[in-house]
Amino acid sequence: MAELILFRPKAERDAASNLQGFIDSCRNDLTIFGADLPFDESTWDVTDWVELKGHGSKRHRLVFSNLATVNDKNPMPMMEPFLSFAKGFFRYMQGYRPTKITGFRLAALRALEAALSEMTGESNPVSTDASVLNRAAQLIAERYSEAAAYRIGGQLEMLAAFMSEHKLTMVPVNWHSQIKRPSDAVRVGKEFDERRKEKMPSQAALDALPQVYRMATEPVDVIVSSVAAILCASPDRISEVLTLPVDCEVRQKNTKTGEEAYGLRWWPAKGADPMIKWVVPSMASVVQEAIGKIRKVTDEARRIAKWYEDHPGKIYLSGDFEYLRGQELLSMQELEDILSISSKGSANAWCKTNRIVVVKKESRIFARFADVENAVVRMLPKGFPLLNKEAGCKYSEALFVVRLHELGAQRGTYNCMIEPISINQINNGLGGRAAHGFSSVFSRFGFVDPDGEPIKVSTHQFRHYLNTLAQSGGLSQLDIAKWSGRKDIRQNAVYDHVTPGQMVQKIRDAIGEDSTVFGPLAELAKKTLIPRDEFARLVVPTAHTTELGYCVHDYTMSPCLQDRDCIHCSDLICVKGDEAKERQLRLQLEEARGLLQRAEEATKDGYYGSDRWLVHHSSIVERLSQLCSIMDDPKVPIGSVIQLSPPKAAAQQVSMQRKLVGGESA
Repeated sequence: MAELILFRPKAERDAASNLQGFIDSCRNDLTIFGADLPFDESTWDVTDWVELKGHGSKRHRLVFSNLATVNDKNPMPMMEPFLSFAKGFFRYMQGYRPTKITGFRLAALRALEAALSEMTGESNPVSTDASVLNRAAQLIAERYSEAAAYRIGGQLEMLAAFMSEHKLTMVPVNWHSQIKRPSDAVRVGKEFDERRKEKMPSQAALDALPQVYRMATEPVDVIVSSVAAILCASPDRISEVLTLPVDCEVRQKNTKTGEEAYGLRWWPAKGADPMIKWVVPSMASVVQEAIGKIRKVTDEARRIAKWYEDHPGKIYLSGDFEYLRGQELLSMQELEDILSISSKGSANAWCKTNRIVVVKKESRIFARFADVENAVVRMLPKGFPLLNKEAGCKYSEALFVVRLHELGAQRGTYNCMIEPISINQINNGLGGRAAHGFSSVFSRFGFVDPDGEPIKVSTHQFRHYLNTLAQSGGLSQLDIAKWSGRKDIRQNAVYDHVTPGQMVQKIRDAIGEDSTVFGPLAELAKKTLIPRDEFARLVVPTAHTTELGYCVHDYTMSPCLQDRDCIHCSDLICVKGDEAKERQLRLQLEEARGLLQRAEEATKDGYYGSDRWLVHHSSIVERLSQLCSIMDDPKVPIGSVIQLSPPKAAAQQVSMQRKLVGGESA
C-alpha cells in the first residue's frame, strides 16, 4: 500500500520556497503510483494503480501535455516549473482524493498552465490569482462540452483551494468556479434537440441492430450484436455487462401463476448493491439467446484460462502441438503453429518484439522453448487469474473472455493466449471509429444512415434510450433508479430525454380516465360530447416543465397571468411518481408553513399589510397540502395526472385581469 505523507508548508517561507518543498516531497517521499515511479518523465504508466473495469489490456497513461497540443500525435509537455508542480499535485491528490476519471484532473491542470502562460508570460504556479483562474475557466468552457466543462471546473476549484491552503501562491486565493451545471429542465428548442440526438441511438441504428443480430456469424459480429441486445433489454453500464460471470442467468418460477421470471446477476459499477436484474418478459428470450451465443464464442477462451490457472508458469499448447513441450528449441514454423500466426516472418518479428534471442543452426532460425514459454506467460492479462476482484470472478468463470486478437480483423488469433473483451472493442464494433476508416457491424452488413453517413452508436446511448422510455411510460423515479443500478434518484434527470410532444401526449392520454385524472380535467371530460382524443388536444395544446410539474397554458392565447405563482394556477398539472418534483413540492410546503407562522405573528403584532400576507400564505399552505395529500393517497396510482381547481379569490383575480387585458372595464 502506498504511504501517505501530509505536506505542511512553513509559514515563514515564501510561495516559491513552499512550491519547491512540495515538489521535492512529492518526488522523493511519496510512493503513490509506486516507489519507482519515473517522476521526471512526461508520461506515466499507471495501469497497475488505476483499475478501470471493461478496458481489457489497454494501458492507462497520464500524459502531462499542454492544452494546445493535447490531441496531437506527439504532444508537447507543460513548461517548467508548472510541469513538476502538476506531477506532484496529481501524485499527492491521488493518495488523498483518488479518481479513476483522470482526464478531468489533467484537463484542469492544462487549462491553468495555459492561462498562466497567456497572462503572465511564464508557467509559474505561484503567480496564480483570481484573474488567471477566471481565464482558465474560460478556456475550459470554450474547449469542452457543458457537462465535461462543469466537472473540469470542479477540479480547477479544488486545485485553487489546494494551492491557497498550502501557501503556494503569492497572494491568497478564494476562488469558485462559475461554470454552471448544464440544465436538464429545458425541453424545447435546438439545444434540447441536439442533446437528445447526441445521447440517444439513432432510429437507423435501432432498425439495423436486430437484422445484424440475426445475420451475424463471425465472432466479432456475434459478440457486438449480442451485447447490444442485452443493453436494449435493461439500462446497464457496459462495464457491468463485460464483467458478467458465465453463470449469470437466474430463473425463478412463480408458484401461484406458474410463470418463469428470467434475470441476470449484476455487480453495479457505481455503488449500488449486487442484484438480480430481472428482464422484461418481452425481451427475456432475446437475452437468453444472446447469452447463449456469447457463451458459445467464448467457451474455448475459458478452457484456456482454466488450464493456465491449473498450470502456473507453463505455456498452453493445443492437443496437436503438445509434443513440442519436451523440445529445447523451436523452429520458426513450430513457433507460428503455437501462436497461430501465419504471415511470413511473423514468428521472427514476434521474437524481436519480446526480446527473445534466436539461435541460428544449419541456416535455420530457432528459439529456445523456455524463452518462448516465459514470454507467453508474461502476456497473461493484468490481475490473472481474477478478472473482477470485487466479485471474485476468475477469467475461467467470466462470460466475456476471448482468445487474444479473436475480435480483431487485422491480426491473427492467438491459440495460446486470452484477453478480456474491452469497452473499446464493443464501441468500435458499433461504429465508434467509422469516421477513421474502421469497419463496424453496420458497415460489414451494408447499413448506413439515411443521409449515407456511417451509423454510429455508443454503448451508453442504450442506457439513455431505456431511461427515456421508462420516463415516458410513467415508471416511478425510484423504480428507474433501481432498474438502472443507481443509489441516488436525482441522477435520473440526466438520462431523461422525453420530448415536449411525448409529455403532452402522456397528459392527453390520461384525460377521461377516472382512475388517473384528478381535479377539473376529470370533470371536463365527463361533460364533453366530442371524441376524447379531440377534446384532449383542445384542453392540452402544449406543456412545459415547471419545478412542481407541467404547465399546460396556451401561450398563443395570452401571456402567463400568474408568473411565479404556479400553485394558484389551474394550468399546473402534477404527475404522481415523479420523486424529484414531489420532493420540491414538500420542500415548498415546509417553507410555506414557516412563512405562514411568521405572517401570523406579524398580524398579532399589528404590522401594516400583514393581514394580506396571512391570507396569501394560508392559501399556499392549503393548496400544497391538498396536493401532498393526493400524492400520499395509496388509492391514487403512480402516473396519475393531478390538477387543482383555482381558489375562489384567485379565480376572481384572474377574471378581473382577463377583462383588463381584453379592454373591458372592471
